[in-house]
Amino acid sequence: MIAQTLKWVGDVDGFLELIDQRRLPGELVKFQCRDTEQLYEAIKTLAVRGAPAIGVSAAYGLVLSMQTAASHPQASLEAATHSQRLEGGLEVLRKSCEYLASSRPTAVNLFWALERVRQRAEEFVAGKPDAKLQELREVVLTEANAIYDEDVEMCRRIGENGEKYIIEGSGILTHCNAGALATAGQGTALSPMFEAHKKGRKFKVYADETRPLLQGTRLTAWELKQAGIDVVVICDNMAGSLMKQGRINAVITGADRIAANGDTANKIGTYSVSVLAKEHEIPFYIAAPSSTFDLSIKSGDEIPIEQRDAKEVITLGKTQIAPEGVNVYNPAFDVTDAANITAIITEKGVIENPDTESISKHLRS
Repeated sequence: MIAQTLKWVGDVDGFLELIDQRRLPGELVKFQCRDTEQLYEAIKTLAVRGAPAIGVSAAYGLVLSMQTAASHPQASLEAATHSQRLEGGLEVLRKSCEYLASSRPTAVNLFWALERVRQRAEEFVAGKPDAKLQELREVVLTEANAIYDEDVEMCRRIGENGEKYIIEGSGILTHCNAGALATAGQGTALSPMFEAHKKGRKFKVYADETRPLLQGTRLTAWELKQAGIDVVVICDNMAGSLMKQGRINAVITGADRIAANGDTANKIGTYSVSVLAKEHEIPFYIAAPSSTFDLSIKSGDEIPIEQRDAKEVITLGKTQIAPEGVNVYNPAFDVTDAANITAIITEKGVIENPDTESISKHLRS
């Protein structure tokens, strides 16, 4: 079974249904997002997480925002022209884009999806200034659905492009969670594993626990076990030892933002894994969609890194595990140098030895 982490239910007056990832693996609970405030909180608190899933959810968040536009007093005024109603709808959309964009700073898919829907809405209004507000709402939903459908297809293609790296009898290490729970489809880093599994290939996946929020233990292990794939949870500080023993043959992780030169931001701890892999001459792969590339950023030095609450580090569940008042540094991500990355697997193909030139050529293809 591959989880469906999000789906839109109904028409323009519908709602976004999400798996609450804060409750996994103990409970599989779904909840309904019916306004942008609720979605903002869901993104901020990691009820929904993973760069592609955040992007798709944000696109649907703009559909929710247009429900507010439809109930605005101006929208029902007889005296208001269609043009005035459309402009009022666009204003609501723009403000919602700014609001949702402020939820998390690192995952570029969030900004990409919001910008894509906003541009499509503005193009529609420019081309049909006398259209009804209902038509604009339908355009926004259609674009959000397109982003969802493309994400599902993107995941499948990443899997097909990357499954060749999953060798019979091999050991694969992954860090954090980049499976179906992080996307609208079957995931990015886990997608090659799902595709190899479908072909009957036997292999073992080592899932780093991924402190401090344990996405590897809670989410990746849950997904792979549900799919019937042999998975072993390990502590974050075990990876080097297993590599030295020859039990890991490849590393595959996802990404939240990739700079023009191939430097990649992913969950904190990914950089350390890449250094260990390089030392042990183990291939290190990034699996991510084209929407994860941010060509406006030349290198990883420019990628904004989200800082999160100290409580995530000093508590385990409801138990405090550090001295009261101790200083805490809790970045959610780190940056892996392109020099440490063997290849980047996208829906378009594979970028071997990624650098500025090869990435630019790949994205233009």
